[in-house]
Amino acid sequence: MPRRWVVERTFAWFARSRRLSRDYEGLPETTEAWFYLANIHLMLRRLQP
Repeated sequence: MPRRWVVERTFAWFARSRRLSRDYEGLPETTEAWFYLANIHLMLRRLQP
C-alpha cells in the first residue's frame, strides 16, 4: 500500500505537464517521448539550486 502513493504522486507530476494532461497523440511512441521529456524537466528542476 505505501508504494501506491509513490505511483500516484508520479502521475500527478506528469499531469502537471500540459501536453500530458490530455491524450492528444495518435501514436503511443509519441506519448512515451513526451513522458521522457516531462521526466527530464522534473529532474532538471530538482538539480537547480
